[in-house]
Amino acid sequence: MPKLVKSEKVSLKSFPEVNESAIQEFIFNDPSVLGLGDLIPIQREKIQPAGGRLDILLSDSDGLARYEVEIQLGATDPSHIIRTIEYWDTEKKRYPKYDHCAVIVAEEITARFMNVISLFNGTIPLIALQMSAVKRGDDIELIFTKVLDRISLGSDDEDEAAEVTDRNYWEKRSTTAMMKMVDKIFADLSDLTDGYELKYNKFYVGIAKDGVAKNFMSFRPKKTFIYLCIKANESETRSTELEDAGVDASFVSRNRQYEIKIDNYGKYENLKSILSDMGSEAKKRYEGSYNE
Repeated sequence: MPKLVKSEKVSLKSFPEVNESAIQEFIFNDPSVLGLGDLIPIQREKIQPAGGRLDILLSDSDGLARYEVEIQLGATDPSHIIRTIEYWDTEKKRYPKYDHCAVIVAEEITARFMNVISLFNGTIPLIALQMSAVKRGDDIELIFTKVLDRISLGSDDEDEAAEVTDRNYWEKRSTTAMMKMVDKIFADLSDLTDGYELKYNKFYVGIAKDGVAKNFMSFRPKKTFIYLCIKANESETRSTELEDAGVDASFVSRNRQYEIKIDNYGKYENLKSILSDMGSEAKKRYEGSYNE
């Protein structure tokens, strides 16, 4: 039986060798430590046209979104907030084809910071992570806790504006076999999808009713597997349930959804009761009839 042990929370300022550069390198080498999903490192200390350097630039696994990450030892301060937003804005203007999100990492996310961010009223997609340091023997463990999640702009029905494609596009982008598995899962979840149809967009296969996008559930087919995406709030209970089922799944804050990797229909059948339950909750929430 594992022992319960006491750990010592420390300030990183007490350890000069653990500076911002060392933390940058730690995150850059393994972005998963941030808890923001499957991210890919692009560049550290990226020089900005107007001066300054962006600490870390990350991308999501599909190459559709970028995260501008700034690190602050100690508490957030006005200059740190301004710098983060300026770098996010610069990258967004230089590379408009990506979905950009600013990320602030600090040892302390202050009340003043939260008050300032609230003034933007969701106009800036921003995630705030509080970085805690715990001393374990001679080592320092960094723990990242999400204090402020990204606020999605607009309604989910903005998906209607997504570039429409067709089934042939997706059979070429993934495979005929993967698209047949999408069909099979969609049909098997008839309790949820009755009256709906698949809608083929450039970056995902959504669902629609009477020609209107209703993407409480969607698919992202790949060459050898598909992602079944279900809209939800992040839940420790749900995440544990999926983990215990032995499935590769993650919560993607940017889209506020769980993405479940399915590489064969048998895996779906083993998960059907969980996925059906998740889909039912997502549908009720989407239709405004879900009560917390």
